[in-house]
Amino acid sequence: MSESDPLPGASEPEPIRIPDEDLDDLVSALNRTMAEVRQHGVILDRLGSEPDDETGSGSIEPGTGGEDAPEAAPPLFILAMGGAQYAAELAELSFWVTHILLPVYGREIGSTRPWCARWPEHPEAVARLHALWLAWQQLTAAEAGQGGPSTWHRDHLDHAIAQLRSPDGPFAACTTSPSRPAHRVLSTPDQLGLAA
Repeated sequence: MSESDPLPGASEPEPIRIPDEDLDDLVSALNRTMAEVRQHGVILDRLGSEPDDETGSGSIEPGTGGEDAPEAAPPLFILAMGGAQYAAELAELSFWVTHILLPVYGREIGSTRPWCARWPEHPEAVARLHALWLAWQQLTAAEAGQGGPSTWHRDHLDHAIAQLRSPDGPFAACTTSPSRPAHRVLSTPDQLGLAA
């Protein structure tokens, strides 16, 4: 008999019942936990994609100058990335924009508040949304404290959304003149000469 088997003659445990008023708190806690897990996944992916040194062990051998030579960290800002790194970062950003930013802050689209479903084709939008996402990751983490989310709204979200959705912002022609959208299709920032 294993530890998980019920004792002979013991009745089945009662199912756990959660009052309806507590469900919103549980859903909120679960959403926060899932967002943190995704953030940790992004960090782990970045750490896993960092190249090792020539030995392949990841350690620095004595006498190789490793202590004096700073390691080249992968670029943090999306416009400094290229190729597969840019594509992976854009995919993570797209997930955040689609599942967190737009459902909460999307608001109605119109000529005074334009939005473009093809936002990844607008370099300015990619840059602003990526910066906003980086700040969100930092300021919604537990280490940011209770004022972190408020700081993110005040210092990052409000300004970025105002710039992106202004009548003369990057999406203006997409909403007001669908026959001539202002898409500047770029597969990577390499085409702009911005990637390192």
